[in-house]
Amino acid sequence: MLFRALVFATAVFVLGTAARGHHSHANYDMTRYTHLEGRVQDILWINPHIWIFVEVAGDGGEPVQWSLETATPGQLARNGVTRDTVHVGDTVSVRCHQLQDGSSGCLLGYLTGRDGVERLWD
Repeated sequence: MLFRALVFATAVFVLGTAARGHHSHANYDMTRYTHLEGRVQDILWINPHIWIFVEVAGDGGEPVQWSLETATPGQLARNGVTRDTVHVGDTVSVRCHQLQDGSSGCLLGYLTGRDGVERLWD
């Protein structure tokens, strides 16, 4: 009986840890924020992460598309973010953690939309 209880407890722990684990953010520079301002080109409301694509003026003024990875739809709902918070065409300001390789991708931390309210997106 004790053996069965131990096996059951171990299985619950292992399965629970795997379900919580998801993936690492090691591909992002989590030590600092990159600040961007631009126009939303597209939003993909999908699981497991929502993606926002923002066109930002590059160094020479040419447009550069940034891909912003956000949290899950459930996490965003708990943060007060809905499908009506940001729309394609909106100008937004973001603070995000850029990809380690310096390319135009980020883990979105905070987004300020047309209402002027900064919200957590991670």
